[in-house]
Amino acid sequence: MDRLWTPWRYDYIRGLGQGDAGCVFCRILAEPDRDPENLVLCRTPALFVVLNVFPYTVGHLLIVARRHIAALGGADPAELHAFFETAQKCEAALTSEYHPEGLNMGINIGKAAGAGVESHLHMHVLPRWTGDANFVSTVSETRVLPEALDQTYRRLHPYF
Repeated sequence: MDRLWTPWRYDYIRGLGQGDAGCVFCRILAEPDRDPENLVLCRTPALFVVLNVFPYTVGHLLIVARRHIAALGGADPAELHAFFETAQKCEAALTSEYHPEGLNMGINIGKAAGAGVESHLHMHVLPRWTGDANFVSTVSETRVLPEALDQTYRRLHPYF
């Protein structure tokens, strides 16, 4: 059996369960001085944008509500507007830097829907290319990412 080592993930996994009731997003919110380490690209009054540390593709972004709310029903109109205004900005940044053939944008509400952090509202923004669900992902349940997260952060940070 082949093994794919990802030691950078340990720091993230070790950090789970710390901070506000174990919410990784609340911990990141409480650490504005660590934005580059936490891969936070920008903060606004309503939300922040961070690289997903378990990306499906290079450039996988998360738009995260500042308030610890679990679903769209808990968001006010200004927050909802901020989500889509920021999604538009993410689309422009990813398109300019990575030239994807398409984008996936979505919100998973609840564990059954696939939310990894089910109690804190966030939206996924992913660049996509034809054929990017390659053999390794399909058969081995392993993702092959051609770029390290710190490099992705350096490429996308200027857009925010």
